[in-house]
Amino acid sequence: MKELLRTNDPTVLALATALLDGEGITSFPFDVNMSALEGSIGILPRRLMVADRDLFMAEAIMRDAEIDLGR
Repeated sequence: MKELLRTNDPTVLALATALLDGEGITSFPFDVNMSALEGSIGILPRRLMVADRDLFMAEAIMRDAEIDLGR
């Protein structure tokens, strides 16, 4: 697994997931339940992970959609 995206914005995470699903790339959101620890104030970034073999294509899809990878 490789980190594709790191963001505090849940809408960016949802958009990125939808774009990847549309291209047949499986993604895995990490840290989505951290809000219980932070008190739902959104300071801890969420990560979107993809398989190693899908990273190159996933990065290209994010660039085409002008989504900042946050790295």
